[in-house]
Amino acid sequence: FLHPTFTWKPFVTPGFDTVCGPGSGKGTQCIKIVETFGFAHLSAGDLLRREIASKSADGAMILNTIKEGKIVPSQVTVKLIQKEMELSDNHKFLIDGFPRTEENRVSFERIIGVEPNVVLFFDCPEEEMVKRVLNRNEGRVDDNLETIKKRLTVFEALSLPVINYYSEKGKLYTVYI
Repeated sequence: FLHPTFTWKPFVTPGFDTVCGPGSGKGTQCIKIVETFGFAHLSAGDLLRREIASKSADGAMILNTIKEGKIVPSQVTVKLIQKEMELSDNHKFLIDGFPRTEENRVSFERIIGVEPNVVLFFDCPEEEMVKRVLNRNEGRVDDNLETIKKRLTVFEALSLPVINYYSEKGKLYTVYI
């Protein structure tokens, strides 16, 4: 269902978004999509972790939010994504792990000015996501059982409306893991 000949406007139209729970395999699959189709891969999580490492005021706020298993304010994440899109020489984007909420979706569309062409949803059983996150050993502050459970609860409560929205628009493709 992926085709490399989509039309994009420079720095504006993202090609794909991925909406998935933690540990569902989106990062692994995104790498394969990028290698096959030549997209610029923008990982919302990586952008947030990079901002934390920068020791900025936003970075401190992001760290505290992530430690609590909550979602970072939309405008913060969208601005980080927008900055990367503007700096990229590529015009095709795979945005990994965003939007996670309706507010994320609306903010992205308002700030960036477009909707994604396609949204991928990696449907993975909760037990498998927990196992994968606990075994990935990447040293993330949110890779512990308590925070994972919070993240999964937040994901289920807040991401379903996003999934339904894109499904109704015919843009959602589900990959069963």
